[in-house]
Amino acid sequence: MKGNIEYSIGEFSEKTGIPIRALHYYDEIGLLQPKKNPTSGHRIYRHQDTLTLQKLLSLKFLGYNLVKIAGLLGESSFSDDLNKTLNLHFRALEKEKERIERSMTAVKRVIMILEKEGEVDSTVLFSLIHSTEMDNMQYKWMERHNLSDVAEGIAKKSEEEKLALDQTFIELNKQVKQLYGKPIDHPEVQEVIKMYLEESFAFLGEDLVQNLADADVEELDIQEFEQLAPSPFTENEQKWLNQAIEFYMKHVEME
Repeated sequence: MKGNIEYSIGEFSEKTGIPIRALHYYDEIGLLQPKKNPTSGHRIYRHQDTLTLQKLLSLKFLGYNLVKIAGLLGESSFSDDLNKTLNLHFRALEKEKERIERSMTAVKRVIMILEKEGEVDSTVLFSLIHSTEMDNMQYKWMERHNLSDVAEGIAKKSEEEKLALDQTFIELNKQVKQLYGKPIDHPEVQEVIKMYLEESFAFLGEDLVQNLADADVEELDIQEFEQLAPSPFTENEQKWLNQAIEFYMKHVEME
């Protein structure tokens, strides 16, 4: 009979595809304990052990840790309690999936940047990666300030468009490092600001730029948003850059 067939640990490992080392471990922690040969002490696996292993692997596939699995293996049937547990676990898996997808997006972003640029300042690169990590929080900030349309518009941008904006930011960083200390009204400084703002506005598009301009957002809230994506610049560089941008914007308004 099928239930009377016995396997050595090597045979059972080959039959199930589970490494011998893992079978040893499952035995040691009490999850899968086969009968032992009374003379040699060798493990003897039977059909029932195959069924137990199937349960173990199924629960592991669902994402349960070994402690939880130990409590479930002895159940002959499952009730609504398991359904509730599975629902909670499913939501946890969804969050983990979102985290993995964000990580994949960040990795892909770095690969594309390095392929295009060859070499990038580490501070700038990590600033861009962190910005990707904080996308969800930035979206929630925009929702709170009635800027969901802006967030959705940015989310719809292609990877190529986002890469182009990243390259613009990388170029801005290079120029700030070179020009920092010059008067903010210096032609070279203002040309860099002009390039950066024009590229940024082109990325957003006229409608989104107008929505941002019309938004009624307090200064403290703006500071909160800025903290979600830390600047790669030093405090003095950022202050100088802000002043240069303000000068440019005032000059444009006067024209």
